[in-house]
Amino acid sequence: MIPAVLDHTALLALGAGYPALSGFVVDAAEGRAAVHVPALCLAAAEAQRQGVAEHVGALPGLEVEPLDLSATIAVGALIGAGTDWRIAHAVHASRPTAHHPFGRVVLTTRPELYVGTGVDPIDPGKIS
Repeated sequence: MIPAVLDHTALLALGAGYPALSGFVVDAAEGRAAVHVPALCLAAAEAQRQGVAEHVGALPGLEVEPLDLSATIAVGALIGAGTDWRIAHAVHASRPTAHHPFGRVVLTTRPELYVGTGVDPIDPGKIS
């Protein structure tokens, strides 16, 4: 099972019924996928479309990744270095950790946002 991170664009697409993402949510609800939602990405999606956060929060199997102190420090450093605040938490969440030694895959509908971040995201709509 490859753990995935949904950024704000993926969350907005999910809220709009993007079919490729719906499959990930179904798999997460049934325990076949690990799908994480960085809190700052969720806030960015909510800022763009009110109600998205409540919708995502009601979906079974999606785990909201908190912006705790260690994440805040790392994400703040990314933002300070020029990373767009809307994707900074996803960039941080994609990096290897003790829990996820190989990192996590970022799912986005706008891969171009990640140029220069060291993240190679995937647009789920382009998976064949």
